[in-house]
Amino acid sequence: MGILEVKGVNKRFGGLQALGDVNLSVQERSVHAIIGPNGAGKSTLLNCLVGKLIPDTGSVMFDGNSVLGRKPHEINQMGISRVFQTPEIFADLSVMENVLIPCFAKRDGSFRLHAFETVANEGELNDEAEKMLADVSMLEKRHMLASSLSRGDKRRLEMAMCLVQRPKLLLLDEPTAGMARADTNNTIDLLKEINDRRDITMCIIEHDMHVVFSLAQRITVLAQGTPLVEDTPDNIKGHPKVREAYLGEAH
Repeated sequence: MGILEVKGVNKRFGGLQALGDVNLSVQERSVHAIIGPNGAGKSTLLNCLVGKLIPDTGSVMFDGNSVLGRKPHEINQMGISRVFQTPEIFADLSVMENVLIPCFAKRDGSFRLHAFETVANEGELNDEAEKMLADVSMLEKRHMLASSLSRGDKRRLEMAMCLVQRPKLLLLDEPTAGMARADTNNTIDLLKEINDRRDITMCIIEHDMHVVFSLAQRITVLAQGTPLVEDTPDNIKGHPKVREAYLGEAH
């Protein structure tokens, strides 16, 4: 049994069948990619995993516990963190302050803005935030405003904000979207390091096949809301239906 088990999930929006009998098993400490064209149901599935949508039928189990009916922040406290397509950071705060906020939320379960100055002076939290920034090669930029960072560095900052919460599972929604190739490759290296050093399971939605084949050990291909095939990257590359529908002859 995987750390994330999705069984028989269906979701309709009026007359549209967005997800049809989706089964997915993500093994602990693995990197599992979900691919497919626009409209395949990837985002709908992701939203079912983080509590933004409730499936019409089926189950979603994380680490032996159901996530259905739980609020997004409760699912986060269970050990699931989400990395958004556009980095979710506090643009008007410094890099350091961005990481201190989830540090405090992880410790106390909430964050009160009026207490921020007190929190920022707490040595233990500062040490934890600085260590996390060092781990993602952002410590030297800790005093910079988040809004001034490059797209790649904003992603690194968001990763630090997620990792400081010590998640067991990272859900990544197109983590390299809008990046130049150099930033994409740096992000791939960062995710590999996180998976290797921290034993964090990752589930990635991604259109860039360079990213998928560089990271994933298992790949699920969605077509019209239903899994078409799940297999290793090598077998996915050679699958005729996948090549024709999603990858193209170049792959």
